[in-house]
Amino acid sequence: MRAFFAVDLPDPLAPAVADAQARFADAPGVNPVDPEQAHVTLKFLGEIGGRGDGGDPPLDDVIAAGERAVDRAGVAPFEAEVAGLGVFPNREYVSVAWAGVERGGDALAALHEALEAEATALGVDPADHDFTPHVTLARVENAAGADAVRDALDAEAPEVGTFAVDEVRLVESTLTPSGPEYEVVERFPLA
Repeated sequence: MRAFFAVDLPDPLAPAVADAQARFADAPGVNPVDPEQAHVTLKFLGEIGGRGDGGDPPLDDVIAAGERAVDRAGVAPFEAEVAGLGVFPNREYVSVAWAGVERGGDALAALHEALEAEATALGVDPADHDFTPHVTLARVENAAGADAVRDALDAEAPEVGTFAVDEVRLVESTLTPSGPEYEVVERFPLA
């Protein structure tokens, strides 16, 4: 199964995520994500659930790694605030538009670092970029879409809202023609 560790935004913030996306959602080449599936990815794992024969790490091992990481990070429940806009990889070449985490980023970074260490110890590829806590709003496929996102960057920054973070989730991601479908596999409460 394809999976990742994440912190989910609560359902009441979905309309605010949609409002943030509205600035560029209708532009050609912009593919908004489902606001009801908004989350902060802490560690993308790729394929997991193998038999432990040198391939993908077994699900039980990934769950145990998640438990160790959350325990080791020592992060207590906290509040996170999502606001503002940003892009990956940069303003000149826009492939992803996102809303940033303005408060709670240090706690998310601590969780990311612990999950990164545990996952790479299982053989998961290490991240190839610095961790930036964010909520993906859209994927951008062409220059017209990139122009719309750049225009949104120059406008007033959206405020998505504040939410309580009290757990990390291991999420299965199934790719479908209408977009990814997510299912929570395991929950790891913060201490």
